[in-house]
Amino acid sequence: MQDNQHAPPAPQGRPRGYFAIGVERISKQLNLGNMVRSAHAFGASFVFTVGAHYKATEARADTSKALQHMPLYHWDTPGDMALPRACRLVGVELAEGALDLPSFRHPLQAAYILGPERGELSPEILGMCDHVVKIPTAFCINVAMAGAIVMYDRACTLGRFSPRPVGNGGAAQKARQAHGAPKSRQTTRRQGRKSRPI
Repeated sequence: MQDNQHAPPAPQGRPRGYFAIGVERISKQLNLGNMVRSAHAFGASFVFTVGAHYKATEARADTSKALQHMPLYHWDTPGDMALPRACRLVGVELAEGALDLPSFRHPLQAAYILGPERGELSPEILGMCDHVVKIPTAFCINVAMAGAIVMYDRACTLGRFSPRPVGNGGAAQKARQAHGAPKSRQTTRRQGRKSRPI
């Protein structure tokens, strides 16, 4: 087993780990193209479909040429899916019992799967999911938009950004990596006593 405890820090904003995003039974090429483009922008490792309609696989709306930079896998059935061993499958579905996305802790290695444009995730896929989350909306939204929201939430929670301020506006300074031994009040007091003149 390799020790990655001292791995170099990820670039600003980019979390460690990896993720993929996919759609089950997608039928519209524009939706898949938008999903692929968003996945590329958010740094996905790969994109996938399960049981996609043959017309959707052309992914026409991908103007970033994402497929030159990351793979797109097409699996015919849920049983054909071949995810990395440690990867957790996370279903995104407006289902009863699903966790609210803002309260969800994203796995470091994750593959997110969304349902089709006019339907929901199949019972077979839901049975394979380690987690099921829902975006807190009053009704279903476009699948490509839902995918972008999930990826944005992952970037916000796992990325290395400054914490949000309590008041309105932006953070005063960028997040910094802390170095050195932990400080305690007792250590600070001792150091303060030594420096005082007698």
